[in-house]
Amino acid sequence: MQISFVLVEPAVPENIGAAARALKTLGFSDFRLVNPKGHHKNAARWLAHGSLDILKNARIFHDFQEATDDLDFLIGTTAKRRSVKQDYYSPEESRQIIEQKKGIIKKVGIVFGREESGLKNEELLKCDIASTIPLSQPYPSLNLGQSVMLYAYVFSKLKTTTLSAINLSATDDRLYHELKENSKEIFKRLKIDINSNLYHRMMERISMTNEDDARLFLSFAKKFGQEFEKRQN
Repeated sequence: MQISFVLVEPAVPENIGAAARALKTLGFSDFRLVNPKGHHKNAARWLAHGSLDILKNARIFHDFQEATDDLDFLIGTTAKRRSVKQDYYSPEESRQIIEQKKGIIKKVGIVFGREESGLKNEELLKCDIASTIPLSQPYPSLNLGQSVMLYAYVFSKLKTTTLSAINLSATDDRLYHELKENSKEIFKRLKIDINSNLYHRMMERISMTNEDDARLFLSFAKKFGQEFEKRQN
C-alpha cells in the first residue's frame, strides 16, 4: 500500500523541511506539495537535514484535484471541526479505518491544509473522512511540521504490520472506487441532489465500510442498477 502525504499550499519553508524529515525517519517517500512557497529555500533544507532526497523529490502540483486524482482514499486533516463533515477521527482511529479496508484500497492520501486557514471546505468535502488531533488545549495548536510527524508515526505502524502481508489484485484495488461510483449512480437515479446534506452524509458513511460490507453493498448496487434498467425498458 502506498501512503502519500499531501501538503496544500504550505507557506513556511521550515514546515516543509520538517515534514520531509518526518517522512524520511518514519519510512515514507511519497511527498506531494500543492503550490508550495519556499520549498527550495535554505530554511527548508536546514530542517530537512538528512532527508534532502525526500524534499528534492517532492512532487509539485497546481491544485488539490491534480495532487489527489490517483489516490483511492483521502484523509483530510483539520485543527477544528467543520459543518461539511459530521464525523471526525483521531489519527489512530483513521489508521484503524484503513486497516478495515485492507483488500479494497491501494493508495491512501493524508492531506494537510494551509498553516493559517487549513483546508478549504470544498477540499475537506472531497476527502473520504476527516481527522483531527485531540488536544488538551485548543490553543496553541500543533504546527504543520508537528502534525505531519504525528500522522507519519501513527501510520508507520500500519505500513510495517497489517498491510505488509496484503496482496491486492488489479481488480481489488479499484473496488472502493467502484463502490463510490456505483453509489453516486444510485443517488443520481433516485434524484438525490449532489449538493444536498443527505448526499454528502451518505457518501461520508459509505467511506466507513469495511472490505466485507463494501463487497456486499457493491453487489446490491449492481443489482439495483440492473433492476432499474429493466423497469426503464
